[in-house]
Amino acid sequence: MYLYETHCHTKPVSHCGKATVGETLQYYRDAGYDGVFITNHFLDGNIDIDPRESYARKLDFFFSDYHAGVEWGKKIGIKVFLGAEHSLGGTDFLVYNLPEKWYYAHPEVIRTPKSALLPQLMGEGALVVQAHPFREASYIDHIRLFPRSVQSVEVYNACRDDFVNAMARYYADAYQLVHFAGSDNHQAGKNHFYGGMMSETPISDEADFARRVLTKEMRPFRRVEGEDAVEI
Repeated sequence: MYLYETHCHTKPVSHCGKATVGETLQYYRDAGYDGVFITNHFLDGNIDIDPRESYARKLDFFFSDYHAGVEWGKKIGIKVFLGAEHSLGGTDFLVYNLPEKWYYAHPEVIRTPKSALLPQLMGEGALVVQAHPFREASYIDHIRLFPRSVQSVEVYNACRDDFVNAMARYYADAYQLVHFAGSDNHQAGKNHFYGGMMSETPISDEADFARRVLTKEMRPFRRVEGEDAVEI
């Protein structure tokens, strides 16, 4: 079985990241994963760059950890894929299969309301997943759900408790949205729980991943550190 980390943050791009790209990839390679999606915070979230920088400069910085990851992956033998986490006041969306050139050509992405942006991204071929939809925190004003603007829901987030994940699963099932899982890893191998998506054959690229998630050829899993992954 091929294991993929689908939700992780690295420093310096994500302000909340505690581990570098190299540390993160080395952990997953040693843990037997086939690939990692680097999903750092996009420009509308917790990205660690001066807001006065130009849009293009911000994008250069956002993609820098991904590009570094590709090179690290070649050296140590693990595949690295591109993703992004878009945000709205603590409500987060994982976006896959949207090429870099699209972002550079669409600076309006920052100003477009999420209710309009997310369907637009899906129309461009992106896979859009609502991450940890029932997460609560002091900086989150209220829970926002976007059932008509996403294709999938993170029903297992390794950083969230059982209640939050159970509510996410209920939400996904009620709206017939595809189940998804991820670790939300910020610190490489210092976690106890992990999650992701598994497949019987390796994925070739982000487009292949998006297609297989939507056709349910990829299945969510959870993993306790030091143990085998378990399908959920």
